[in-house]
Amino acid sequence: MPPPVLSLLDRPAQYLKGVGPRRAEALARLGVHSARDLLLHIPRRYEDASTVQRIGSVQVGTDATVIGEVVSQGVLPTRSGLRIFQAVLRDGSGLIEVAWPGQPFLDRSIHKGDLLLVAGPVKFFHGRQIQPREHVVLGRADEGATAAGKVLPIYPATEGLSQRMLRALLETNLDGLLAAAEAEEVFSPAQLRSAGVPPLRDALEELHRPTSVKRAERGRRRLAYEEAFFLQLLHARAHRQAASERASAGGGIAFRRTDELIGLLYRRLPFALTEAQTGALREIFADMTSPRRMNRLLQGDVGSGKTVVALFALLLAIENGCQAALMAPTEILAEQHARTLAALLEGLPVQVTLLTGSLGAAERRAALASIASGRAPLVVGTHALIQEGVQFRKLGVAVVDEQHRFGVRQRMALAEQGAAPDVLVMSATPIPRSLALTLYGDLDLTVLDELPPGRRRIKTALRDEAARARAYDFIREQVAAGRQAYVVYPLVEESEKVDLRAATQEFERLSRNVFPELRLGLIHGQMPADEKDATMRAFVAGEIAVLVSTTVIEVGIDVANATVMLVEHAERFGLSQLHQLRGRVGRGADESYCILIASGDEESNRRLGVFVSTDDGFAIARADLHLRGMGDFFGARQHGLPDFRFWDPEKDEDLLLLAREQARALVELDPDLSQPEHRPFAEVLRARYAERERLYEVG
Repeated sequence: MPPPVLSLLDRPAQYLKGVGPRRAEALARLGVHSARDLLLHIPRRYEDASTVQRIGSVQVGTDATVIGEVVSQGVLPTRSGLRIFQAVLRDGSGLIEVAWPGQPFLDRSIHKGDLLLVAGPVKFFHGRQIQPREHVVLGRADEGATAAGKVLPIYPATEGLSQRMLRALLETNLDGLLAAAEAEEVFSPAQLRSAGVPPLRDALEELHRPTSVKRAERGRRRLAYEEAFFLQLLHARAHRQAASERASAGGGIAFRRTDELIGLLYRRLPFALTEAQTGALREIFADMTSPRRMNRLLQGDVGSGKTVVALFALLLAIENGCQAALMAPTEILAEQHARTLAALLEGLPVQVTLLTGSLGAAERRAALASIASGRAPLVVGTHALIQEGVQFRKLGVAVVDEQHRFGVRQRMALAEQGAAPDVLVMSATPIPRSLALTLYGDLDLTVLDELPPGRRRIKTALRDEAARARAYDFIREQVAAGRQAYVVYPLVEESEKVDLRAATQEFERLSRNVFPELRLGLIHGQMPADEKDATMRAFVAGEIAVLVSTTVIEVGIDVANATVMLVEHAERFGLSQLHQLRGRVGRGADESYCILIASGDEESNRRLGVFVSTDDGFAIARADLHLRGMGDFFGARQHGLPDFRFWDPEKDEDLLLLAREQARALVELDPDLSQPEHRPFAEVLRARYAERERLYEVG
């Protein structure tokens, strides 16, 4: 007997009609464990059968969707050992061959007499041939199977659970599941109307039984709105709770502009601030001179001048008798910041103190004593800043660089030092505004969308492996002219499973066989900190001509004399990661170059072509997000990163902005969500976002 459950949607999938233990195992591989999971297992795309072409009319070189009866099928071997599954389809207008190279297993699921829908490019191979990107077995032709006029949902499937089986399971159980979903509706009709989305039951029916692709999209937007609303509700509660705690503790620090240090820095800068930087400073200074605590995200493209903006904020705190701190995710980046700030502050009475994990015991004790006494007005460091034993005398502002590399708790740990210091979070990974508001909804947003004048565009080229020798010659020419270069690899050491050039082995090969006359350096994340530091110092000093590296140099490394970035296996990198690597050159007055060596397929080359065609980091981020999705876009899953199944940052920015406005208004009205009509919202937050509530300590 099935275990007792509170709702049909909580019932284990195994006990749904038509499932059973074996199919439950297959569903589990798709992440479907309950009736609710099955209902939310929405199609990944749709085929509109009303636009299907007649087989006789399809042309070579086009993309076609056809429906036909399988009149013959089988597996054909080739001389290379590749096995190809082929079928011949027929409708009233003619025949066409369909081929699936390397998929002989389809012989078990596609049979003579099946009615088959296929979609894909039409090529010429002894006649017209479709190589499908998608296929659906609609049923048996002799049993009257048809798709005429239908919009067919295409679900994520798995071995042992075909499209036809999934559609049958859903159709068998859908009415009961929809009725259960209707009982769980949390939004009022007025709220749904304001968002322009249907009720939950209608949305799910439109997704699983679409009468048009447009109606199915309407259903998806309903689920996207729900995701956006609850995440923004969580952010709004975190924002309000933090404000309430600050108020009870006496609020933030209301700094006063004396311009004792700010004015001095402004007059000594060897360049003029951009309008974007000036606008950002107006917003930051307005926050810092108000009694409320600043909690702001500053994001901008590579080279947009975030560090200079942050320095003005740091100096405002210092000229008010407070301390200021900047926390970076790596020692290399922290050291780079310390050098950059020290250079900008030359001639000003402000000393930079560096605190990292690799400091010796005596150096660490001296640094901690200076911080505790207040003799260290400006402290730059890594996670070491939030470790036990670090105590500021009076921290006024905390700047956190590369926020996406820190967890929420780590950012908050620095912000908890002292009497509610202002917080400025910086990100050098440009992301679309809608995504920034979603990931960092508890922060106010400032965007630097302008590069300093005169900054040259980096010449970027995509080359195949045959061009590697020419790329080496070009590096040799640049070094002969007094310049330096990076050569970047995706791995540290060669893997038996992945045939990629690796940094350590290639460093040896380049040193011996390619550039024996040059001094090369090697740097990667697994090296001891002192070795990395020594190598970077030698490269900055110009003692190393070519730096062989992994992506450890992706952010923060600023060597004006480096003019060439050569990236091996570029197809293995995300576009945003490539953009960060490209940003390591072009930081001086000389023309700079980024060369991508790639051996990917046609799709990879198209993706890399997007990167080559633009140097706009925000455009690249949008393309990367579209092509790779949220998880891959951010690399390893970050602690606290929201998991979006339905919300699309490209399509749903309007829903996000509306949800943000509604969530903040709701929290102003009912902070604890204790009113009867708001309690369902609190229950959803507890059920779906318990971990993120703990991160923000909301409750």
